[in-house]
Amino acid sequence: MTCNNEQTTSRIRALNDDLRRTLKGGRIMMTSGVDALGPVIMGQLIEQLQTYDHFDESNDPYGEHDFGAFELDGNKFFWKIDYYDPSLRFGSEDPGDPAKTTRVLTLMLAEEY
Repeated sequence: MTCNNEQTTSRIRALNDDLRRTLKGGRIMMTSGVDALGPVIMGQLIEQLQTYDHFDESNDPYGEHDFGAFELDGNKFFWKIDYYDPSLRFGSEDPGDPAKTTRVLTLMLAEEY
């Protein structure tokens, strides 16, 4: 049982890392506060997101790489990956299975959380 859980967590982590690094394999959303910062800052935010690797027990207790926080230009940002069913109506029954899951990564100002 533990091996299966470790395999599932590893698969979820790999899918999450792929979405974050490539911006493919799910949907990317941003809050209105992030959108208002303009295209130059947006480009910098995307670069920070794609290269993020500060995972530890405090921000990644389940080892799924589904949340992160960083600062840029005096602002603190959060990103979060949520798992939905393919219709985006309910939570995914199996986040480790891309056929059963639509990943949604949301980038936000920390104050918008």
